[in-house]
Amino acid sequence: MKFCSQCGSNAVTLSIPKGDDRPRHICGNCGAIYYINPRVIVGVVPYVGDKVMLCKRAIQPRLGLWTLPAGFMESGETSEEGALRESWEEARASIRVDELYSVYDIPHINQVYMMYRGELTDMNFGPGPESLEVELFREDEIPWREIAFPIMHRTLEHYFEDTRIGQYQLHRGVINRKL
Repeated sequence: MKFCSQCGSNAVTLSIPKGDDRPRHICGNCGAIYYINPRVIVGVVPYVGDKVMLCKRAIQPRLGLWTLPAGFMESGETSEEGALRESWEEARASIRVDELYSVYDIPHINQVYMMYRGELTDMNFGPGPESLEVELFREDEIPWREIAFPIMHRTLEHYFEDTRIGQYQLHRGVINRKL
């Protein structure tokens, strides 16, 4: 950080503020302290019958790979509203949310994922501007080696395991950097 967004000063340093325990950007002119917080990603496991909906990414990262509809939560919306918005943006899908399904921390990239489980309310869906294709897959049809992100892979595994036993639970965990 080179300039303070409060006063425009270039007197910004990285130091530990009084009463804190980690370095923060602090403006030496106006005293503003800048906190860098994790980003929240929200999404849905859209299902109908024994199938789930996946979107083939039309954007980086992981262009051309499959994912569940998800993206960054926006200011002014709830996590559920964000998940539904992302489902519409990526798959033009109308969904009835059942419940929060998984929460994963990914500390090395400062992200928290909140995935809901939700039923498609109609079959009028298709690619939005961030998707090349949108398809429904049974478990044995999932292109497992072409899943874009580890969080999506884990969420899908949990979903099909829970479906087999007929009981859905909240899944939580941490995805650490691959060594």
